[in-house]
This record gives sequence, structure tokens and C-alpha cells, in this order.
Amino acid sequence: AFDPELGGKDFDEVLVKFFCEEFAQKYKLDVRSKPRALVRLYQECEKLKKLMSANSSDLPLNIECFMNDIDVSGKLNRAKFEEFCAELLAKVEAPLRSIMEQTRLKKDDIYAVEIMGGASRIPAIKERISKFFGTELSTTLNADEAVARGCALQCAILSPAFKVREFSITEVVPYPISLKWTSAADEGISDCEVFPKNHAAPFSKVLTFYRREPFSLEAYYNNPKELPYPDPTMGQFNIQKVVPQPSGESSKVKVKVRVNVHGVFSVSSASLVEVVKSAEGEEPMETDTPAKEDENKMQVDQEVQKAQGDDQKEHADKKSDTEDMEASEDNKQEEKKNEPPQAKKAKVKTKTVDLPIENSLHWQLASETLNLLVENEGKMIMQDKLEKERNDAKNYVEEYVYEMRDKLHGVLENFVSEADRDSFSLKLEDTENWLYEEGEDQQKQVYIDKLAELKKLGEPIQNRLMEAEERPKALNELGRQIQQYMKVVGAYKAKDELYDHLDELEVMKVEKQVNETMTWMNNKMNLQSKQSLSQDPVVKAQEIQAKTKELYSACNHVVTKPKPKVEPPKEETPAEQNGPVNGQEGSEAQAGNPEKGQAAPENTEAKLPEMDID
Repeated sequence: AFDPELGGKDFDEVLVKFFCEEFAQKYKLDVRSKPRALVRLYQECEKLKKLMSANSSDLPLNIECFMNDIDVSGKLNRAKFEEFCAELLAKVEAPLRSIMEQTRLKKDDIYAVEIMGGASRIPAIKERISKFFGTELSTTLNADEAVARGCALQCAILSPAFKVREFSITEVVPYPISLKWTSAADEGISDCEVFPKNHAAPFSKVLTFYRREPFSLEAYYNNPKELPYPDPTMGQFNIQKVVPQPSGESSKVKVKVRVNVHGVFSVSSASLVEVVKSAEGEEPMETDTPAKEDENKMQVDQEVQKAQGDDQKEHADKKSDTEDMEASEDNKQEEKKNEPPQAKKAKVKTKTVDLPIENSLHWQLASETLNLLVENEGKMIMQDKLEKERNDAKNYVEEYVYEMRDKLHGVLENFVSEADRDSFSLKLEDTENWLYEEGEDQQKQVYIDKLAELKKLGEPIQNRLMEAEERPKALNELGRQIQQYMKVVGAYKAKDELYDHLDELEVMKVEKQVNETMTWMNNKMNLQSKQSLSQDPVVKAQEIQAKTKELYSACNHVVTKPKPKVEPPKEETPAEQNGPVNGQEGSEAQAGNPEKGQAAPENTEAKLPEMDID
């Protein structure tokens, strides 16, 4: 239940009206003639309303340079405010009475009353609500955020992308929805309320019509007074390709109407039930009535559920030109007839034919207009994407200019010559000036080319810094491996037992590889020591790492070769006396050992209880 003309903005409007009249008398100002001044007054009145909710004394309202450079001021207290809003406050109880009547609840059935919304903080509103329910109001939720949080939670529940805790939420149809059509029998207009107010949603119903030709249904809200919009019409739905039965009788047409989870009404499908009679004398199969099977494919009519005994009578009545409409609900199944079919009678079969539906919804855009708008939206999305990429390219140039300008006099100072630094700084300054003049609105490719031009000068300097940081680490790793392999070669030459299993030829190859690598490293280090930091390095960290990998591949498998295991000689155990000799067992062992022969019967008895022995 609600009142569309009762809300926080309506209370603001009362305050604005009061101060407009006061300023007109006091300052001779027509506030409503200046939109900017009116907006400022609305903002100040909203602030004053919130202050009056917490204070009952006189509160000032001051606005500087309000209109024509005139400062205005006024004051108001809560008592006068409530007096001005008497008509609005009188409307508070009407929705409360309406919701109690619709839910058929008593005030004793209400466990708690939670209020939300910024205007619910007005003391007069809280007092009236509390007095109506006769209980203290609950304010456990943030009054300003509760509705937004609820909307976000409902969106998460409906979205397949989010997983939230299970909540039992029953959506309802806020306004009653009816259908009207031209009656074939009375040659007049018939109508029926399909979804009454507060009907659960989402929900589907099946309507059954008996027609010989195509017909149309018009959907509308049947209580225009409750609508916030003056036109109650929703649209027309034309059921096409309806034909009579081969016998000339009216065909049964099932129309499925639905209110989806978003509260949108639609005629989702229509089907024609065609009766097909087989030849007489044909033995029918022991199955349920095919017509019933067809009905079970859709929702089952409510009137059919009343009694199976009246089904034939109703069907005979409906075969005339009169028309009846039956509403049926989802998730119900029709009871099947248990009467066995009589032998040697014409077997009746039915088949369902889907019918096309032409929608003519009120205020709906034409398909051509809708496609054009979608196309324009796609163009705008692409245009926004290109504009973002252009701005990003421009920002990259600007960021690079500021970054390199700081680094040239900071971490990169020792890695660039003075002449190069001056020329690069001048180039950066020219680029900055260009960005705010000619380059303010250029194409994306222009900014990309400008950035590449700057990086051509800046990247060699940054590479020198990176090499100066990475090169010592790479040299230390290479030197560590050289020392490790030299230590192994030295131990081998000293006849260390740990390495005496290594092949002499392979050890000589390791020694040669280590000496060559050491000579290469010393040579490069000597040349690099003669270079200044502002010059390109003689050797790069990547070359040193490649040399380290090459040395590892050539030497590691040799120096880590495992020592072969020496198996100790096996000790021969003397044969036991009277035991099996040379692998001979069985009767000879038993003959040589009479004690074992005596134990044999015991073993035999131990094996016997595979049978039941008393």
C-alpha cells in the first residue's frame, strides 16, 4: 500500500512554498522565476527539515547572494512546520489501514514495525505510525540506505553471477490485470480479471477458448484510479491461424498468460487442440485418454478438476457456439480417468498445434526504431572506447615526460652525459608545451608516435641503469660456479676419494671449460671497468647469464656424477641338520626328521575345518 503524493519531497515543497512567500514579502523577490535560486532554496529547506527533526526550537535559514546579490534569511520551528504539513500528516494512516485490510492481519499479529526512508525521521510521522500499531518502532536499519541495499540484494538474487543466502521473497502484482475480447456467442465484449491485486508473481495461467477463427485479446489495468499513469491499456495480442475442427465444430484454443519475475505481463504462447478420429473397429490401446495427455503438457484447467463425471457434459455444452473461459494454474496435474476404453469404438486422438501470436503493445517502439536505437547505442559505445584509448595514449605521453624529467636529475643522472641530458630535457619540455597547445586534441596514432620518439632517446639511458644493477649479480653467479668447478678439479687431482670415480678425460674437459670461461670473464670485467656509466656497457647481464648456463651444461653432469655402489659379498649359511638340502623338500625332509613327520597330522587337522564339524 502506498500514497504517491506522500514523501519527503512533499514536505520539502511545503517549506519551499512558505519561504517563497516570505521572501516575496520581505525582499520583493520572485524565487520561482530563477531556477538556480529555486534549486538552492530546495537544498537549504531539506537541510532545515533534517535539523527540525532533531530540534524543536527556532532554527535559522540563511542564503548568501541568493538573488540579485541579496542575502536572505528566515527562521522556522518544528511546531509551525507540523502545522503547515497537517494535510500531509493526515495521509499517513490511510496506507497503513489499507495494508492491514489487504493482508487480513490484526495489530496483535505484528511482531515488529521497521521504518526506513529519510522522511521517517520526522517526529510527527513516527508518532502517528507508532500510535496506529500501538507499539514501539524499530530502527535497526539505516533509514537512508535500506532501500538501496534491498534493491542490490534483490538484483544479486535474480542474477546468475552472484550466490547469496536463501531468502523467501514473494513478489506480487501491484495492479489488477484483466483481459477483454469479442465474444463469439453473445457478439459483444467479454472480460475477465486474470491477475487480481497482490497476486503472487512470477505466475502463469492457461485460458481456454472455443473459436473457429483468429481472435484478439486486449490486456489492461482494470483499476485506473490506482495507476500513476492515466492510460490503463497495456496492448493487444492477436491469436492467428485458428481454424475450426474437420467436423465444423469450434476448436479448443489454449492461451498461456504470464507475469514474469520482473512484473511484466505477456501472452507467452497459444496452441490449438486438434481432434483426430481413427477408423471404427480399430482396437484401441490401453492408454489414458489422449486429450487428457495433451492437456497435461500445459497447465490444467481448474473447472476440469471439479469432477470427471461432468467432463463429457461440459464438453457437449462447449461444442456449441457459446464460449467459456477457464483459468488454470501452473504446477497442478489433472487426475486421470480410470475408465477402460470400450472395445471396437472410434478412438479419439488429439494433437497440439502451436499458434503464432502478434503483439501490439501500447507505447512499444517499432522494431525498426528499436533496431536503429540499438545500432546507435553500439556506435556510441565504440566511440567512447576510441575516445578512452585516445585519452590514454595522450596520458601516457604526459606521464613519460614528467617521469623522465625527474629521473634525469635523479637516478639516471650518472648514466647520461651532460650534453645528452640537456638535449633530452629540451625535447621533453617541447613535448609538454605541444601537449597543451597543438597536441591538445590529436588522433590516437599521433600520441603513439610521439611517445615512441621520446622512448627512442630515453630507453638507452634506462637500460644502462638496469645493466648496472643486474650485471654485478650475474658476474657473482658466474664466479661462484667457476670456483665450485675449480674446487672439484683440484680435489680430483689431489686423489680425493670423493671424486676418484670420475673419468680423467671428462675432468680435463671441465678444467679447460672453466679456464676459458674465467679468461672471458676477466677480459670483460677489465674492459667494463674502463667504461664510464654514461656509455653503453661492454658486456650485458644477458650475455653473462648465457655464459653461466653454458658452463653449467658442460660441467655439472660431470662433477655431480654419483659414485658407484659396491655390494658386500654374501655370506654362505650352513645347511640346517636334517633340513632340506640342495633345494630338496617333501618326503625326504620328513623322512630325515621324524619330529616333523609327527607334526604333519596336526597340520592336516588344522586345514580340515573348512567343513562344519559337530
